[in-house]
Amino acid sequence: MWVQEHMLIEANNALRRKLAGRVTYNGHEMDEFVPQRSSANISQYDLHIGEMTVRETLAFSARCQGVGTGYDMLAELSRREKVANIKPDPDIDIYMKAAALKGQGGSILGLEVCADTIVGDEMVQGISGGQKRRLTTGEMLVGPAKALFMDEISTGLDSSTTFQIVNSIRQSIHILKGTAIISLLQPAPETYNLFDDIILLSDGQIMYQGPRENVTSKKDQEQYWAHRDEPYSFVTVTEFSEAFQSFHVGRRLGDELAIPFDKAKAHTAALTTKKYGVSKKELLKVCISRELLLMKRNSFVYIFKISLVTTYSSRFYNDIISKNRDATENNSRRLDFLGSMFFTLMMIMFNGFSKLALTIMKLPVFYKQRDLLFYPSWAYSLPTWILKIPITLVEVAIWVFMTYYVVGFDPNIERFFRQYLLLLCVNQMASGLLRFMAALGRNIIVANTFGSFALLAVLVMGGFVLLKDDVKPWWMWGYWVSPMMYGQNAIVVNEFLGKGWKHVPENATKPLGVLVLKSRGIFLEAHWYWLGVGALIGYVFLFNFLFTMALAYLNPYGKHQTVLSIETLTEQSSRGTGSTRGDKIQSGSSRSLSARVGSFNNADQNRKRRMILPFEPLSITLDEIRYAVDMPQEMKAQGIPENRLELLKGVSGSFMPGVLTALMDVSGAGKITLMDVLAGRKTGGYIDGSIKIFGYPKNQKTFARISGYCEQTDIHSPHVTVYESLLYSAWLRLPPEVDSATKKMFIEEVMEVVELSSLRQALVGLPGVDGLSTEQRKRLTIAVELIANPSIIFMDEPTSGLDARVAAIVMRTVRNTVDTGRTVVCTIHQPNIDIFDVFDELFLLKRGGEEIYVGPLGHHSAHLIKYFEGIDGVSKIKDGYNPATWMLEVTLAAQEATLGINFTNVYKNSELYR
Repeated sequence: MWVQEHMLIEANNALRRKLAGRVTYNGHEMDEFVPQRSSANISQYDLHIGEMTVRETLAFSARCQGVGTGYDMLAELSRREKVANIKPDPDIDIYMKAAALKGQGGSILGLEVCADTIVGDEMVQGISGGQKRRLTTGEMLVGPAKALFMDEISTGLDSSTTFQIVNSIRQSIHILKGTAIISLLQPAPETYNLFDDIILLSDGQIMYQGPRENVTSKKDQEQYWAHRDEPYSFVTVTEFSEAFQSFHVGRRLGDELAIPFDKAKAHTAALTTKKYGVSKKELLKVCISRELLLMKRNSFVYIFKISLVTTYSSRFYNDIISKNRDATENNSRRLDFLGSMFFTLMMIMFNGFSKLALTIMKLPVFYKQRDLLFYPSWAYSLPTWILKIPITLVEVAIWVFMTYYVVGFDPNIERFFRQYLLLLCVNQMASGLLRFMAALGRNIIVANTFGSFALLAVLVMGGFVLLKDDVKPWWMWGYWVSPMMYGQNAIVVNEFLGKGWKHVPENATKPLGVLVLKSRGIFLEAHWYWLGVGALIGYVFLFNFLFTMALAYLNPYGKHQTVLSIETLTEQSSRGTGSTRGDKIQSGSSRSLSARVGSFNNADQNRKRRMILPFEPLSITLDEIRYAVDMPQEMKAQGIPENRLELLKGVSGSFMPGVLTALMDVSGAGKITLMDVLAGRKTGGYIDGSIKIFGYPKNQKTFARISGYCEQTDIHSPHVTVYESLLYSAWLRLPPEVDSATKKMFIEEVMEVVELSSLRQALVGLPGVDGLSTEQRKRLTIAVELIANPSIIFMDEPTSGLDARVAAIVMRTVRNTVDTGRTVVCTIHQPNIDIFDVFDELFLLKRGGEEIYVGPLGHHSAHLIKYFEGIDGVSKIKDGYNPATWMLEVTLAAQEATLGINFTNVYKNSELYR
């Protein structure tokens, strides 16, 4: 079954939700098989480990999931094709081979070009947003699942790439009798026509489910459509749903569901009964290899920690060397020994605090892979713990070797190594405790609070800060359960029962070491050293066991809900009752997308918004821009002789104030690279050419103050409101000459421009968990940049991940921004016809980083269509076809080869270029 819809697919999470009704696979109940492995749930959220490359991510997924019966089936299919002399379709052949062989999923998704590039995250630059979307898809396609639930797989992809991927999946599903449910945002007509069935949802109710051909047919469904004499009439969701049930498609669907599926018709291999794809031993090996890889990629962190320990121990050495170490001569010096031991324990404990943040950073990816049954929690926790032990050996060794004899501890070599062993146990105990706090807190703020409190309690109740005799009776249990107590007693006993403390002072009957121990309420028996070591080892195992249990049974914080504005709530309420409130509500069902977009595209074009803070409208001109990087070693290994890889090849053009320009290409042709070069975000590589701002050579320091950059990924602090986010940005980015009252007035104006006034007190929240919706976050991102009052704004795919209705809202915000007189440049993928008409000009690149069209679009893209149809051999656009899709299709490299022309040369010889 093929489906297009606008709601999050969560079929694989059905067992984790409180649901009513039944879900069956081939007639089998959910408890008769393992649904997480029989199906692949491809989420709309891209969660990956940023330090791994695309190839490594896919390989890890394939090794965890196994290939199932795919390889054997492919071998048999190939044999039969040779016998029958059948030549398979190339796209289908690539898809089936990629799905059957480990780590080959990237070939059908066009990820070979970035296979050896790290994925990246908010802090590390990696692959593009569209490539991350494809990687999320490929991560599940490499598995053996027979049912695919794919949510918004086209985000960040151009129309032609989306068509190829969906077509490959469609043909494979037809051949292998599989099931695929796919939701797409703003699909092109040709992609939409690939679907067999359509599910249309509204407010949680099915409006239609059946063949694609019958969706817009008026046969037997006149009740769906507004009467010509009553175009204002409103059909509620409930009425629409009830009408579908009486429609012949709805009746047939009800008849099919009334008859249970015959289990005997299902193949035994269709559903998976094993919880994991490979053996437990293999899963552990896979997780160990990944952890070793991440340790290698994060080697700077561990080198820095070792350097930090070395620095602290050197400082400790300098402080101690200047003092008299003869404790027998000065009674106060005895406490110095105790203090140095406590400081040593504290330093070793707090040295593991970084593990808390490192654990928190990887939890989102762990939760995703755990729920998809990639591996059990113990396979993840054991490598995280055991592989860090060698680093602990080095860190503790540096500290002990640099401080033990300098402080003047007992010179006995046995006691030296005893202290080393004890500190190893202390470090491992603290690391296990902090990992457990991270898994328990699941949030950096909560986990930091838990971790800090736990270490504070352990230190206070350890017997040094608060002596045993000073602990209140009702707190004595805290003393006995504190790991620090066992570490403190063990290290002190190890020192003060040594030979250096055996002599008996005058007017005393016991050795000096025993007197010191008694004065601090510390146990006098030598076996307390081994008791302390044993207790610490026990705590190491306990905390790591609790860490594993927390990973296994706890889920991420947050409810999966978003904030609704008052207007949206009013609109939804009116839909339920079928009433409207004058012109305050503009229902999505009674007003077309074209009308919504046109409302801001055809409004008073000459009127420009005036804002309280002035700015200077500026233009950008670029001439022969070239950008190159050093040739990657992988490409050199393939025999490529060049030393540099050129990504932009002599690009020229201009961007004007008050003009909305679309920067487009096929995926991976260089539009993001060009925009990053213009914005000054490319700090590496080689840049040639001329960039001028308002006729003056660009100076990056000045340019950074007059420009803004809206990332494709919306990064905001989740625990503040919309207004607080803008206020914080205003205080940081507006010049000090602007007084507080003016800043607040400007914030109000910006919120009006981006239509966030009704959400001013809404918490931002976490993406996909709570707070603002995707389009509200996108508008907040634009607002944060507008607060800096820039003259030029770059926007990276502002409509990525949004459906047509929501994309229109964001584009209205973009249009409002342009109407203030600013220069706005947007990269955009597969815009629908209405969104494409919002743009004034187009900057089009072809693969290889060369421009092939820079100029006005015209009304309904008339200028663009006229230009390309005027080129000999280029096919005419069909009626109703999306000009953006047609433009990308006719300019593909394959079309250039077929026509025997170079679109770059054609453009540079045209009147448009001159």
